Parts: sequence; C-alpha cells; structure tokens
Amino acid sequence: MVAVNLDKASAHWPLSFESSDVDWCESNFQITNSVAEFWNTISNFLFFILPPILMHINRDYSSRVSWGVNVVWALLGIVGVGSVYFHATLSLVGQLLDEIAIIWVVMAAIAMWYPKEYMPPFIHQDRSLFQGWVVVFAFVSTGLACVKPAINCVVLFVLGVPATALLVLHLKRCHNERVYNLGIRCAVTWVCAVVSWATDSLFCAQCKWIGFPYMHCFWHIFIALASYQAIVLFVYFDAMHEVPEMRPVMRYWPYDGLGIFGIPCVLLENSGESLKIPHFKAHKVL
Repeated sequence: MVAVNLDKASAHWPLSFESSDVDWCESNFQITNSVAEFWNTISNFLFFILPPILMHINRDYSSRVSWGVNVVWALLGIVGVGSVYFHATLSLVGQLLDEIAIIWVVMAAIAMWYPKEYMPPFIHQDRSLFQGWVVVFAFVSTGLACVKPAINCVVLFVLGVPATALLVLHLKRCHNERVYNLGIRCAVTWVCAVVSWATDSLFCAQCKWIGFPYMHCFWHIFIALASYQAIVLFVYFDAMHEVPEMRPVMRYWPYDGLGIFGIPCVLLENSGESLKIPHFKAHKVL
C-alpha cells in the first residue's frame, strides 16, 4: 500500500487554500487563520460600493438608451466577489473567478459600445449579431481559461487593446472639457494601477524590506476607480451618439461642486425625469 500525503493531495484540489500558483507579496494568514491575504481581500471594497450607486445615478441612460449598462455594473461587482474569494483562499477556483470576471466585464463593454463602423464586414453593422458573437467568444475563452489559466492574460490583452484604443479615439474627438478631464484622470488612475500591480509583482523583496508588501491593495483601489471612470465615459459617448437631442451632460454626484471628489455620471437634460443634483452649473456640451 502506498502512503498518501493528504495535505499535499488536497493542495491540488482547485477549491483548496493556496491551490493557485499565484501568490502576491502580502504574507499569508498573518491577520487571521481563515483569510490568506487579509489586506488584499478587504481592499476590494470599492467593487461592492460603487456598482449600486452607479446604477442609480446613471438611470437616465439605462432607462432611455441601453439597459445593458446595468449588466456591466453588475459584472464589475462580480469582479469584486471573485477577487475577494481568490485573495481570501488563494485557490485555483478563486483565481479563475477573479480573472474570468474581468474578461466578461471587458467583453460586455465591447459588445455594448464597439462602433458599428468598425465591426467586421460579415456582421453588417448589426449590433445584436455582434453581441451574439461576443457571447460565443466569451464562453469559448472561459472554457479555455478553465483548461489553461495562463490564457487569461492573452485574452485580456486581445480585448484590452481595442477597448483602450476606442476610448482614446473618442477622447481625441471630444471638446467637452469636463469629459476630457475625466478621461485624463482615468488614464492617470490606470497608470497608477499598473505601477502598483507591477511593483507588488516584480519588487516584492524590496517591498518587504521596507515593511510594506501591500502594493496589490492599491491595484484593487486604482483599477476599480479607473474601470468605473472608463465605463462612465463610454456611457457619455454612446448617449451623445444615440440620443444627442436629449442633451447628455456629465455631472458629479452627490454634489456637482465636488468635481473630481464626486462620482461622475451621465444625465439626459431633456429627458424630463433627470436625476436632480444640487448646485449644478451648466457646462457647454459639444
């Protein structure tokens, strides 16, 4: 009879703690024995706070232009759920949930806002047909990711490049100062997120030496901010394209005077039932 090391065997079970090959710089099980990376887990709080707020304050767009934006907000929340589960357990299943949820957010955004004029010829600028193909691609990439998790990075790159290029193209054509400034802030926030991720991944020894192995926490915070800012920008540009007669405007909630310290949202001034935000001073919309 061959003796079996149950601890070692269970470590290969996808649901087991630390069954993932990915482990970030934060030391494991330091705060509590039930959570692997405590600070990396709780730093996902924005993924739970922001989506319901954004659903509420962008309801002009969701009710009159496209209800599908609520799917994007919901998927952003699921990213938080997946990330919490992954960092709490460092399990392979948690890793897959985390990464696949991100892929689905990007694909949902592409399905909703990819310009018809740039769609492949066989789509014939049919949004519904394009969305169907995106869903097929989503399921195929999800299946491949479950078989070989390393493919997630490739898929994110393939999807992220056109999404980023599309946002840059919109901003270059935009003459609304408030919208353009949000685009700049989104780009700066995204760079901060990437720097935080790279620092934790590539310079872990140095981070531990200075006693601060928590840069991945900042990745969660910055990427949550950059993600919702990018989605709001896409909402604005789509509203300007689809319903310009309703005069889409960008405001900050809960008080427009807060500017960058508020949460940006898109309202339709001529919808008749727009969300009321105190002390708003109208900006020229081009």
